[in-house]
Amino acid sequence: MDSPWTLIELLLLPALVLLLGFVISFLFEAFRRRSNHNSNEAHPSFEDPKSLKQMPCPSILDPAEKYISLIIPAFNEEHRLPGALDETMNYLQQRAANDKSFSYEVVIVDDGSTDGTKLIASDFVRKYTIDNVRVIPLGRNHGKGEAIRKGMLHSRGELLLMLDADGATKVNDLEKLECQIRAVAEKELRLGAVNSDSSSRISDIPIAAFGSRAHLEEKALASRKWYRNFLMKGFHIVVLLTAGPGIRDTQCGFKMFTRAAARKLFTNVRLKRWCFDVELVYLCKHLSIPMIEISVNWSEIPGSKNQFVMNRDPLNFPYFPKAGVGNFEFLKFRVISFPYVSWSRSSHGYY
Repeated sequence: MDSPWTLIELLLLPALVLLLGFVISFLFEAFRRRSNHNSNEAHPSFEDPKSLKQMPCPSILDPAEKYISLIIPAFNEEHRLPGALDETMNYLQQRAANDKSFSYEVVIVDDGSTDGTKLIASDFVRKYTIDNVRVIPLGRNHGKGEAIRKGMLHSRGELLLMLDADGATKVNDLEKLECQIRAVAEKELRLGAVNSDSSSRISDIPIAAFGSRAHLEEKALASRKWYRNFLMKGFHIVVLLTAGPGIRDTQCGFKMFTRAAARKLFTNVRLKRWCFDVELVYLCKHLSIPMIEISVNWSEIPGSKNQFVMNRDPLNFPYFPKAGVGNFEFLKFRVISFPYVSWSRSSHGYY
């Protein structure tokens, strides 16, 4: 009677040891990544082109000094960046000329480019002054998510807009996101949904606005190969299971956040490459940050480097926000969809 149980025990013991070892390894790796993320975070600096001195970057934890910050991640964009920056600066300068209270900055995050991207960006710093344009070099390539995170954490705006370096989305569409953020913020203040006083500003209310290409889906399905549609639908299912319903287009590179929202989101985001957008949606829900989805104008830009790259590291998973990060005010979660407007099809401007 003892021999069968002894055999089962001999089989179960190695399995339990392996399982325990896997769990310990998994927890150790997660802790190591979290520790490295927190302790090895170097405070970025940027170079003043005139004095050639390294200047410390501002922090998202500081009070806002500008009305809006535009964060542009750039990886080997020497051909497309100049046209996009010219259009962006023309818009910002014209708006500043018409509205004396409007102030801005453009933060270009050079994500380890090996071409002339940094030199081109530095030329714009010299042309428009370091107060309006800054370049944050990351040294080596980290990924679009990390480049945007760095830019967000070291920007000065009340509103923070991330946009691609290819100029696929027209920069003046930021007014659509800006107007809807204002509408939601004013509603929050009227309803008393947030703690506010007479000095409260829109930047103090956490809100996220997502540019969207969702209404082009039907046209895209008709023009794509069947296997691309299959991969797209599969990705949508993964997004639905991971982040839940609400935002139909998570991957559009045109997103705006209030300073309060950016402070909560980008101190907690962990994914460094293309899937970080999904983590942002998850974090908005986890932190009860209202989300708005708004269509934007979009045009085809040659030279897209977009590729479907599988995550090579299965442990590169989102780290859920830990207690005590930021002063979280839990609001009732809502996803607010607004009527779509006209726009044309484009390709994503990163990898």
